[in-house]
Amino acid sequence: MSTMGTLPAALGPVTELVGRELEAAMLRERLRDPLVRLVTVTGRAGVGKSRLAVEVVRELGGEFGRVEVRDAGAPDTPSALADLAALPDLPAHVERRQESGRVLLLLDGCDHEARPGAAGALEALAGDPRVVVLATAVEPLGVYGELLLPLNPLPVPGPVRGPAGGGAVAADPHELQEVASVALFVRRARAADPAFALTAENAGAVAEICTLLDGLPLAVELAARRLRLLPPHLLPVRLRDRTTVLSGGPANAPERHRSLAALAEWSCRGLDAPARALLGRLSVYEPGFGLSAAGLSAEPAVDTLMDRGLLVVVGEERGELRLAVSEPVRSAARDALAEAGGEDAARDAHAERYRTLVGSAQAGLRGTGQEHLLRELAAEGANVTAALRWLRERGDAEAAAAMVLGCRLPWLVQGRLREGLEWCDELAGEGGPALPDAVRARLADLSGVFALALGDPQEAVRRHRHALALGKGVGDRRQNALVSAHLGAALLEAGDPPGARAVLVTAHSALEAMGVTGGAAGAAASLAGVLRAEGDRRRAQELLDRAVEALRRSRDGRGLAGALRREAALALDGDEPARADRALREALRLYGSVGERTELPALLEEFSLLLMRTAPAQRPRTVRLLAAADTLRTATGAAVQDEWRSAAERARTDLGARLDWTDFAPAWAEGVRMTASEAVAEALSAPAPTRRPSAGPAPEEQSLTPRQVQVALLVSEGMTNRQIAARLDISEWTVVNHVRQVMRRLGCSSRVQVAGAVGRWA
Repeated sequence: MSTMGTLPAALGPVTELVGRELEAAMLRERLRDPLVRLVTVTGRAGVGKSRLAVEVVRELGGEFGRVEVRDAGAPDTPSALADLAALPDLPAHVERRQESGRVLLLLDGCDHEARPGAAGALEALAGDPRVVVLATAVEPLGVYGELLLPLNPLPVPGPVRGPAGGGAVAADPHELQEVASVALFVRRARAADPAFALTAENAGAVAEICTLLDGLPLAVELAARRLRLLPPHLLPVRLRDRTTVLSGGPANAPERHRSLAALAEWSCRGLDAPARALLGRLSVYEPGFGLSAAGLSAEPAVDTLMDRGLLVVVGEERGELRLAVSEPVRSAARDALAEAGGEDAARDAHAERYRTLVGSAQAGLRGTGQEHLLRELAAEGANVTAALRWLRERGDAEAAAAMVLGCRLPWLVQGRLREGLEWCDELAGEGGPALPDAVRARLADLSGVFALALGDPQEAVRRHRHALALGKGVGDRRQNALVSAHLGAALLEAGDPPGARAVLVTAHSALEAMGVTGGAAGAAASLAGVLRAEGDRRRAQELLDRAVEALRRSRDGRGLAGALRREAALALDGDEPARADRALREALRLYGSVGERTELPALLEEFSLLLMRTAPAQRPRTVRLLAAADTLRTATGAAVQDEWRSAAERARTDLGARLDWTDFAPAWAEGVRMTASEAVAEALSAPAPTRRPSAGPAPEEQSLTPRQVQVALLVSEGMTNRQIAARLDISEWTVVNHVRQVMRRLGCSSRVQVAGAVGRWA
């Protein structure tokens, strides 16, 4: 194989690749494979196909006898070989130019007008086994034997979280810089402004910029260049409604790479009328909409838009794809829609679709469809909010109020408490739109529910009383009874059991008489809480049993979880930790199934305190759960009552005293990073309390060596074999053998059972 001489001009020095290590390695391996003749790097415009291809060719050039480069979309550039329209001559041209061995031909930009010529050239080259072609295109070329390497945008940051006990804070810049899109932004920002650095103050803005731009490398680079003109915290404001304002690409770059407006225009070139119309209609949808929600099930143009990368998959929820119109195409399509005078009609249709979605979900949210509908409404949350804003903007207050009332349970589950409270106040407060008293009363009641969830029971009491005053003139007995039940729950949390009893007894009786099963069960669960506070555990248990049975029949999972938490509290009062554990575990599973956010933090803390009592060896796990609870609560903006905060703080203090800082700090950091679903899984993986009356034999009575006792204790803390080996300074294989011996001698079949056995030693 001859060595390659001077690289073609197109392969001169370029800026370094960021976040493409895996794709580059895959591409190198495919091009080295002697059986591979054609590899096409596909992906939407601006994703970095050309840069990846050029960098890999630079690295592999010496392994080929000759490298030929052509820009399929710009045949007159210095690196071009010949006009693609005349590419029947290309095989002879390659034959004349090659020295020996294989020839690597890079065809860059095989799109639009260049596409037919590229396909013809590839067919002409098919007979020469020495030629390997690397092509870049938005869509596959559709040539026999083509191998595809899809290139997606760079990953973007997830939700920003703060440390335990704090409010909303900026992202951790050290963690954020590990995200590829942020790393690219920082490098290009430093090229524009050498003094730029990612800090705690600007990290949140940088994360938002990368997310708004979908992690599209070209867009991220253009945004970084704007730091010459705008500070980081102002740039997201500029981009939120229109990313096509970004421009200023290199003068020697193709026109489509100099601005996002040009990139969007080039991306849509050649679309037929139905595809363009669909793109305009979908441009008013927020990212993450479902096919069914957008009415796309039978749209043939969907495949066209997806093939071109104009409509992209951003996730999946229970088997249904979640889609988005990619930026900057979405911004450009909305501009075009507005210029054509069709934006209002499109937004009307969008709002009507989501108003119908929320309205039709109400019956199912109270019963068997709860889990599915809550998941769907959470996935469509951004579009529900967008529909609400449009209804408000066009002055349809009653339709907006109906949607807000329909969002009661979804927003509670999602932890959108402050947002819900603000919508209620905007629509029903003084100076708000004219609404019927019945609607205003329901909004006032809902605002009290949100206030209680935010940890302000006194404010909740005030709002519920206002709702009752508004409702007196309406005469809706059912609604007034429900408001009274909510008022009783707030009074109980506010520390007024007698006042709570007075309204709950009446409300419960009225709701039962009217056959309002869910409302009656909720009132019964609250009344059981009152009886427990008064020391009447027997009657509290009787009421709670009836509530649990009713909620099970109605399949109200979230309501059942709340009742089970009260059942666990009663069980602990009676010194029945095993029964409390079973109730809390079922509540955890129910909350996990619906994606609960508001009540989950308190449940995790309740479970953590029980775990401290029943399984002292699970201290690292308990730390993780307390940290997760604290962080998840911060995300909702909810406060916690002083009594409960003191209990949680005492638990943290006790755990900190019993664990070395080197164990406590990593466990806390792990908990802070947990998602809600991960926290639920972590809790459910803890060993259940033993039901045996005796504590069980001590380790020395079970013939464990001192080293095996050490290993068993570390297994019970949730450590992996590798972590145990590092802690004890022994080989990982030795740890494996010790674990096997421990399991055999303790009669355990899993590490979880070992943890349970160790817990009984304490």
